[in-house]
Amino acid sequence: MKITLSHLQNTYTIDLSHGWDISIPLISGAKGPKCFDAPDFSVLPVVSGSFIGCVDQGSAVNFKNIFINPHGNGTHTECAGHITSEKITIHECLKEFHFVARVVTVVPEVMPEGDLVITKDVISKVIDGGQNTIVVRTLPNPKSKLTKDYTGTNPPYFSEEAILYLNQVGICHLITDLPSIDKEHDGGALAGHKAFWHFPDNIDKHKTITEMVYVPDEIDDDFYFCNIQILSIESDASPSKILLYRLEQNQ
Repeated sequence: MKITLSHLQNTYTIDLSHGWDISIPLISGAKGPKCFDAPDFSVLPVVSGSFIGCVDQGSAVNFKNIFINPHGNGTHTECAGHITSEKITIHECLKEFHFVARVVTVVPEVMPEGDLVITKDVISKVIDGGQNTIVVRTLPNPKSKLTKDYTGTNPPYFSEEAILYLNQVGICHLITDLPSIDKEHDGGALAGHKAFWHFPDNIDKHKTITEMVYVPDEIDDDFYFCNIQILSIESDASPSKILLYRLEQNQ
């Protein structure tokens, strides 16, 4: 299937049969991808009396529970409810699911204390105005990101100034391969999350953050048609599936 899209006075064709899924598949019992000491993702059969919900164990059907921590296990999309006492959910916040997104690649800056940080200087070199959705790929970009347990590794993160800059240029949906836009252990400051959602004085319920995607090297830095898919659950975050499709400009 092909569709036609108008964006910023240009018209594009998108082939929906050829795209990239940049979400990371979860495997039951695997050690990653995960972060913040979350429990392992698992899929286990329901056991009720003599019934075991697994065909391999004699049942007529597979009838299994899925155990997942959306923030800690793999690709997820979150809303302002992640940091508020108010019960704000991703289901009520994300009402549009298709965007023109810009993929950018950055090398985090090494700070004097050794932290790797996406600073305002780093992000402003690759992002200006003209888009409301960005996908930030960090270098190096090994395939080990697909299975990595980030717990205790102090992974790269965004500076508060970088997030304020993204607000300034109109970013509403921030997608990144990092496990969090904030420092792993920051004493609960969550400066990046708070800045992005304008917490606490003017909370923006329309903005989302997606973390722990994987953007293969074959995807060039460019603009893409982006689809964000979530579960229909009333929670501050949901496991998500992020799809990118090439934009072919019409003459």
